[in-house]
Amino acid sequence: MSERLARRLGTLDATTIGLGSMLGAGVFVAFAPAAAAAGSGLLVALVIAAFVAYCNASSSARLAAAYPESGGTYVYGRERLGPWWGFTAGWGFVTGKTASCAAMALTFGAYVAPGYEKPVAVAAVLALAAVNYRGITRTAALTRILLAVVLAVLVTVVVIGIPRATWQPITWDGTGILQAAGLLFFAFAGYARIATLGEEVRDPQRTIPRAILAALAIAVAVYLVVGVTTLGVLGASQLAQSSAPLAQITPLARIGAVAGSLGALLALIAGVGRTAMAMARNRDLPPFLSAVHPRFSVPHKAEVTMAVFVCGLILAFDVRGAIGFSSFGVLVYYAITNASAFTMKRSCAPVAGLAGCVALVAFLPLSSVLIGLAVFAVGWATRAITR
Repeated sequence: MSERLARRLGTLDATTIGLGSMLGAGVFVAFAPAAAAAGSGLLVALVIAAFVAYCNASSSARLAAAYPESGGTYVYGRERLGPWWGFTAGWGFVTGKTASCAAMALTFGAYVAPGYEKPVAVAAVLALAAVNYRGITRTAALTRILLAVVLAVLVTVVVIGIPRATWQPITWDGTGILQAAGLLFFAFAGYARIATLGEEVRDPQRTIPRAILAALAIAVAVYLVVGVTTLGVLGASQLAQSSAPLAQITPLARIGAVAGSLGALLALIAGVGRTAMAMARNRDLPPFLSAVHPRFSVPHKAEVTMAVFVCGLILAFDVRGAIGFSSFGVLVYYAITNASAFTMKRSCAPVAGLAGCVALVAFLPLSSVLIGLAVFAVGWATRAITR
């Protein structure tokens, strides 16, 4: 068994990391593809995505309190449903969140250096991987600073935007709304980072559930206010075509996008590395990824490896393609979360969460679904051969 990680995070730190993940690139970029799918119905889509996220968060909180280890649903699926289910969840998280990292980095590049997004994004990934390498307390401290900048900028966007907003009737294209909800779910999935850090949280049975639900509640409120403002100022058609919609309300949004995408990317790299470490401990990924740095107490080999893969995705995809693929992998992950929680307590929330995940997957863009299925097939085949 590999060396264990150190418990250094309290409730505030865990909540900050989760909230920093949710108020990252999502709030600055996810409204555009959602508007392209649903028009002004994106507000309905946002409520649907938030409801599914709440059900998933409830299941995650219950499971994380029972299994306070690194790895999140990879661990829960193994314990409650069996090794193959755990592997599927872990593979979905690692691949989906690696795509999320690419989306965050590309958003950073689009706001900082339009036309040079990809090299700037690669540089950001390498720099933040170096921060994570130095230890989880440094990750939490930098996330607090970046989150404060993001919240200040979003308040400014709303204050400037609300007087200019004109309200449009909501369109009710059911297919478009469900597709938009699947894409917007990408923005709410940051609370998983809290569960994946379960081995590094103090008093995890109490801290993790509180941090997950607090981070999600704050994020939903912020997304609703910003979504209403952005749609009211730009309108659905202009919003759908924009690569930096909040910057069209105020140039200060570029500062918030930079801070938000960096904060989310920082937390994502930490979460993916720890899930990869948990999978490597059980030889579902190469065992060398389970190594823990003797001084900094981080899964350093897993984090470096994930950073390399993220750089490859940045060079291969654009931000919208990365969001679609990320949503597929993460929705599969949370479907298994809800199924695992149902085996502990047969309540309505896991059933609703599972049904919501399945429905949102079904309405994602076909290209995202096909790429996601191919990636899962590679993972399953590799595990079958190596085991």
